Amino acid sequence: MKKYSIFQYFSSRIRFALNPSLVLLSLGFSFAMSAQAAEYRSVLPQKAIAYDAPSAASKKIYVMDQGYPVEVIVDLGAWLKVRDQRSGLSWVEGKDLDKKRMVLVTDQTDIKSAESLDAKLLATVEKDVVLELLSPRINKGWVKVKHQDGITGYIQSSAVWGLH
Repeated sequence: MKKYSIFQYFSSRIRFALNPSLVLLSLGFSFAMSAQAAEYRSVLPQKAIAYDAPSAASKKIYVMDQGYPVEVIVDLGAWLKVRDQRSGLSWVEGKDLDKKRMVLVTDQTDIKSAESLDAKLLATVEKDVVLELLSPRINKGWVKVKHQDGITGYIQSSAVWGLH
């Protein structure tokens, strides 16, 4: 009788039990899900209500102002489960969210004319100011944004929430 090590015994049986195509498909799906970028949206109307469940009859948690960015966790079409900057989870009606990308300033910071600390200062923005994200591409720690007053420039990506 031929002796097998535990590894040889199981590997010979697993080889026949697993369909290589299914293994590759499931691995590809796993990697695709882990590599998928976060989806962000912003509040479209002047005010949007955050609920504790996907129903207007559920408990109202808080109100979000226009432009406030949220991360989409679950998309049911008419309702979206979202995460806010403070990691709070809530449900918002899909019609109240826009695909326009916005970011929230997390600490007072400067908008510069170029992607450099030495660049000309265009404006200083306070914590909790919402800025339009003109390009989600981070270049050397900087992103291009636009203030509601029309000032366009670069801000350090570490000073905002809503990028990734």
